[in-house]
Amino acid sequence: MGKHSPGFEALCEDAKSRINELSAQAYFAQPIAYVLVDVREDREWDAGRIQGAQHLGKGVLERDIEARFAKDEPLVLYCGGGFRSALAADMLQKMGYTNVFSLAGGIRVVRAEHSQMIEVGPKS
Repeated sequence: MGKHSPGFEALCEDAKSRINELSAQAYFAQPIAYVLVDVREDREWDAGRIQGAQHLGKGVLERDIEARFAKDEPLVLYCGGGFRSALAADMLQKMGYTNVFSLAGGIRVVRAEHSQMIEVGPKS
């Protein structure tokens, strides 16, 4: 990791020990099988997102998730680099979600390896 604080990195590594990560390659091989959820901040969403994603920022995720998705729905969460989405996936599992994944490497990997799948600009 290296660019985040040691405490944050430790928290993320702990969460990653309990969750399932999905590679971008695996996601794009069967995107119809999952609901893609962007857990980044509004400004990050507006700057660009993965095509087909729904937005539910990490700040309101736990409060709003149950009104939007069933507990067994296959959810792939993503953020900038896979850290916040790992924390979010861990929290959703604690809330009873049984089919949740974190996109390994987040949108950074998608931009690097699947740039044609990025949408830019505000989306209503």
